[in-house]
Amino acid sequence: MKLVLATTNPHKVGEMRGILGPLGVEVQGLDELGVTLPEPAETATTLEGNARIKAVAYARALGQTCLADDSGLEVDALGGAPGVHSARYAGISSTRDERDRRNREKLLAELERRGPVSRAARLVCSLCLADATGRVLFETRGALEAVVAQEPRGEHGFGYDSVLLLPDVQKTLAELSAEELNARSHRGTAARALHAWLLNPSEALR
Repeated sequence: MKLVLATTNPHKVGEMRGILGPLGVEVQGLDELGVTLPEPAETATTLEGNARIKAVAYARALGQTCLADDSGLEVDALGGAPGVHSARYAGISSTRDERDRRNREKLLAELERRGPVSRAARLVCSLCLADATGRVLFETRGALEAVVAQEPRGEHGFGYDSVLLLPDVQKTLAELSAEELNARSHRGTAARALHAWLLNPSEALR
């Protein structure tokens, strides 16, 4: 089975391949299709809403079934922020890696400014699958509980991974192997729910 993942983020494509590939699902990113498509405006106030916008828009534009992901970090001491603004928390200019670095720096600075507050947080992934007509076939959500570390640690992952600590193993997500991360990540949880549905969907995918 093949699925188009509606993103140009190579990190997300690689992670989803690592999760779904062993389950028999081939994942293809937008950059590999050889077409240039306008990015839909992510105007929803929830991760679920933005995932739906992307899945429907790209499925209709390509005329084939598309899977879209919208993920974010929710920090309790920040009232759930950055949430839907996670990818652009510190602005949208510069490269993807530079934006990630600035987002992490802003997050640590915001918590430092608040003093001794809870650093509990969670990564949330919303997935939406839409058919060629833009009809939503399946939606799911996965979450991973963590705490925000005092400083970045680890060389793997992307986004906020290096500042999110798993208390049970005392490692940040960026210190985990790809296999360890996929086994427990928010995206892994959501992707496995999708795979379970794909094995027994209410109707065949087109």
